[in-house]
Amino acid sequence: MKTWLITGLIIAAVLVVPAVSRAHEGHAHKVMGTISSVDGKNLMVKTTDGKTVMVMLDAKTKITQGKNKVDASALKVGERIVAEGPEEKQMITATTVQLGTAPAAAAKK
Repeated sequence: MKTWLITGLIIAAVLVVPAVSRAHEGHAHKVMGTISSVDGKNLMVKTTDGKTVMVMLDAKTKITQGKNKVDASALKVGERIVAEGPEEKQMITATTVQLGTAPAAAAKK
């Protein structure tokens, strides 16, 4: 009986460890916030909870505003964005970046 219990616990541990390791770096993360600085292809984003996260852009990063594609040069300090991509060493390599749309009142000016 004890052998079956120990074997069952070992099998459960083997199945749980890979799931726990996938729960951290290497999978898609989402960052929502305001661009606090732009340095070439790197953005520093102040998140909605007050943290600062580096978001790196590459040639594969898809940048949009609404349904329109946007060039990386449109990313300016103060813009609201949502970036998504894999995280490594507390940096995100963005696969997608969505710019916030201007409020209706500001767009009419």
